[in-house]
Amino acid sequence: MLGAGSVIFGRCRRSAWLLCKRTQSHSFRRKLDIRGIYPPIATPFAQNELVDYQKLDENLEKYSKIPFRGLVVQGSNGEYPYLTAEERVEVVHRVRQRIPKDKLVIAGSGCESSMATVLMSEKMAQAGADAVLVVTPCFYRNRMDSRALIHHYTRVADASPVPVILYSVPGNTGLDLPVEAVLTLSQHDNIVGLKDSGGDITRIALIIHKTRKEAFQVLAGSAGFLLAAYSVGAVGGVCALANVLGHQVCQLEQLCLAGRWEEARELQYRLIEPNTAVTRKFGVAALKQAMEWSGYHGGVCRPPLQPLSEAELGQLRHDFSSQGWL
Repeated sequence: MLGAGSVIFGRCRRSAWLLCKRTQSHSFRRKLDIRGIYPPIATPFAQNELVDYQKLDENLEKYSKIPFRGLVVQGSNGEYPYLTAEERVEVVHRVRQRIPKDKLVIAGSGCESSMATVLMSEKMAQAGADAVLVVTPCFYRNRMDSRALIHHYTRVADASPVPVILYSVPGNTGLDLPVEAVLTLSQHDNIVGLKDSGGDITRIALIIHKTRKEAFQVLAGSAGFLLAAYSVGAVGGVCALANVLGHQVCQLEQLCLAGRWEEARELQYRLIEPNTAVTRKFGVAALKQAMEWSGYHGGVCRPPLQPLSEAELGQLRHDFSSQGWL
């Protein structure tokens, strides 16, 4: 009976903690400011394909010296679809332990079902995440219309102990979160913003314009259109390239905020080709290789992702060196 009582007590404590976190999140949501630059950090793997936590720690130490607002953990560049649920949570826990408390930890908690996403969001909050980033479910993309997505995100946000950030990344999911769904969801007390990786500046501008009366912020999902996003009212960016050129991406942010648009434009030009190389051209394998060149631990990808070919390595090096980054 003692064992059963302990289990019941443990469940009660967990329920009380979730209720407390959920109440705090919903009450103080409008004080959470997500403006700033975030690298969506890579997950280093050892040759045996297990997460290399020592190399992760070394990367985090270096990132802590860059003026990022925080880190996005277990996003697309973290190879989250290839990690177990336990690994996803443990990586977030490790990051929260290692970086300064004033840095936000935004954890990717998206799963295909609403129930699984609710459970993962709770686990990420327990691991120390300040907010969760929820990608659009996409396996049944033909049925993921506004009605389905509004239902999904509302259920997740109602249950989440921490604020929710919508995540639209059509390059990976084949699905754009519809503007009308974003506008409806922006009114939810526990949804604080959107990471838009599609690169359609007209769409981003429309969302920002239509949500100006809400406490709702938009983050650019790529360094390739960061200046353009700032020019229409975005408040920051989640930028893969910041894993490699963190100081430079933060410099672009500061130039935009200071209204020094000519200098910002020149820097933006120099970031476009390397950014394209580590995102839609060659993907995570290229990002990890560029990290290695820049003194970070990138390492191998977890299969079935493959390393770059010799030809791809040569093109990647050219895309960085031609802009003076190597």
